[in-house]
Amino acid sequence: MRRRILMSAGLAVPLAVLGRAGMASAAQPRALPEVIDLPPGSQPEGIVVGPGARFYVGSLVDGAIYRGDLRTGRVRTLVAGRTGGQAVGLEFDHRGRLWVAGGGTGGAIVYDRVSGARLAEYSFGGLFVNDAVATWDTVYFTDSNRPFLYAVPLGPGGRLPAQERVRAIELTGGLAEEGAFNNGIEVAWDGRLIIVQMLAGRLYAYDPRSGRSAQVDTGGASVLNGDGLLLCGPILYVVRNADNLVAKFRLSGDLSRATLIEEITDPDLDVPATIGRFGPYLYAVNGRFNVGQPTPETPYAVVRLPA
Repeated sequence: MRRRILMSAGLAVPLAVLGRAGMASAAQPRALPEVIDLPPGSQPEGIVVGPGARFYVGSLVDGAIYRGDLRTGRVRTLVAGRTGGQAVGLEFDHRGRLWVAGGGTGGAIVYDRVSGARLAEYSFGGLFVNDAVATWDTVYFTDSNRPFLYAVPLGPGGRLPAQERVRAIELTGGLAEEGAFNNGIEVAWDGRLIIVQMLAGRLYAYDPRSGRSAQVDTGGASVLNGDGLLLCGPILYVVRNADNLVAKFRLSGDLSRATLIEEITDPDLDVPATIGRFGPYLYAVNGRFNVGQPTPETPYAVVRLPA
């Protein structure tokens, strides 16, 4: 039986798990919930985990940001939604600030992860700003409907820049192919960016210094419907949303190849969008993009998976 946390009136109520698990001594570590319900109707997409067991999820419907605890399953609103707002991919920079890709708003917002205060807002002129990744000195964003990356360079000490410092980087080659749908993005150990194309089903390694890119050979393994990416050392996790699985690859040192290790799935996955990691677990957000017309009562959840 999966241990689920139900959210009601702002309270987290764990369902009792009987049998041998339920008879465990109170001195033993508390089992982490395997499914954490998010606010109904929230239409979540992006997730980041940390510090510790905290996690943050954004809303496609109004740009709200929710903060939760992977140990208790409690979730609360950190940033209230607003008309016209949208939150897609989420990322922390090295100073712990929360960056939020704005989807159809065409830009991005930076929040204080503790207070939820808005620290900065940037306009890219994008069509669908989908995901973000932070290097030591720059935060990059993909645009799924326009062949550009957007780069926000950080100042000395990580200072947030003015709007005029933002750069739009025009992509070339396969990364500029119309309809390929550039989606998730990560940064590798050599400074290159790994980008997945959701509809073209391809992985690319892109060098932001030279502008050159090369397709990563997956040996015939599919990354079709690739959404969020997570890189842990040489291990690259690719969320394949409509396939209800996470493909686990090992990248070669020169990023020319990605070897499929396994495909991770679970009955509770329902079109997952993105993932974070905590200890030996992955946490996937059910985007439920298969729901024709979500309502304020449509349920959403975060699902725990083995990493």
